Amino acid sequence: MARVNVVGAGVVGLTCAVRLLEAGHRVDVLARDLPLETTSAVAAAVWYPYRALPQDRVTAWSGASYAEFVGLAGERETGVRMVTGTEVFAQHKADPWWRGAVPSLDRETALPAGFVDGWTFTTPVIEMPIHLRWLMGRVDDLGGTITRMNLQALPAGGDLVVNCAGLGSRHFAGDKSVVPVRGQVLIVEQVGIDRWMIDDAGPTYVVPRSRDVVVGGTADEGDWSRTPSPETARDILRRATALVPELEGARVLRHKVGLRPVRPAVRVERVGRVIHCYGHGGAGVTMSWGTADEVVLLAGR
Repeated sequence: MARVNVVGAGVVGLTCAVRLLEAGHRVDVLARDLPLETTSAVAAAVWYPYRALPQDRVTAWSGASYAEFVGLAGERETGVRMVTGTEVFAQHKADPWWRGAVPSLDRETALPAGFVDGWTFTTPVIEMPIHLRWLMGRVDDLGGTITRMNLQALPAGGDLVVNCAGLGSRHFAGDKSVVPVRGQVLIVEQVGIDRWMIDDAGPTYVVPRSRDVVVGGTADEGDWSRTPSPETARDILRRATALVPELEGARVLRHKVGLRPVRPAVRVERVGRVIHCYGHGGAGVTMSWGTADEVVLLAGR
C-alpha cells in the first residue's frame, strides 16, 4: 500500500482520504484551509449535478454518490437526510441529463404562479458542518492525519499525491481553466420548511436543514470576492421568498460566500505520481464519493 498526501481538505479531499484509508493506504491530508473554512462548509449541499461536465461521467459519479448518501442517511452523525423537493421552470423542459442518477423523478403539476413545468424527486441533503466533522472523524479513526500547511507546490514526499485543491489547482497544476463561480447564501432560522425548492433561473434555492435553512444564491463567474454583499443578500431573499412564501419574516442568522471551482471538465486522472481530482464546480458534494472511488482505482495502477 502507498503513502499518500492528499492536498485539500474540502469535501472532495476528505472523501478521497477516507476511501484511500479504507483501501489500506497511509494518508495525510495537507491544506491551507481546514475543513470548516472551505467552500464545502458554505454549500447548501442538496444533491444536484450543477456546473459540472462532462455529462456522462458526472452522471456516473453523481449516481455512485447518491447511493452512498442513501446509506449514510440512516446514521444521524453523518449529517445526511433524504428530502423531497421540487425544481420549477418558467418554460417546458425535457428530463434532466442526469436523470439516470436518481431512482425516481416525477413531473410536478402543483406549481407556484409563474411556472409552467417542474419535477419533484427525493434527494440527499447534507448538512455540511456536521458532515465535514464526520469525515474528519473518519479520517482520524482510520489512522489518517489532517494538517494545516500553506504549501508552495505539491509535496514531494510520499508515494502518491492526490490534488484536491479546487481553485488552488490554478497554482498547483498550472491550470488556468479553473475559474471561480461565486455563490452567496444566507442562513435563516428554521420556520417549519421541510422541502427544498429550486428555480434554476436565479439560481434561487431554499434548502431546509435540521436547525436552519440555506437560502441562495448567485453564480458570478470570475468573481473572487468572499465578502457578502448586502444588496445581493436582499435580492436573494426577495427571490427566495417569492418562491417559498413561508420565508417571509424569517430571521437571518448568517451570510456566507463560497467560490465554486468550475472547469470545462472535471479532472480525475493520474499523471505519474500525481492524481488530480478537481474542477467539481457546484457539484463537489454531489460527486464526492464517486470521484473518490475513481481516485482509489487510479492509486492502484
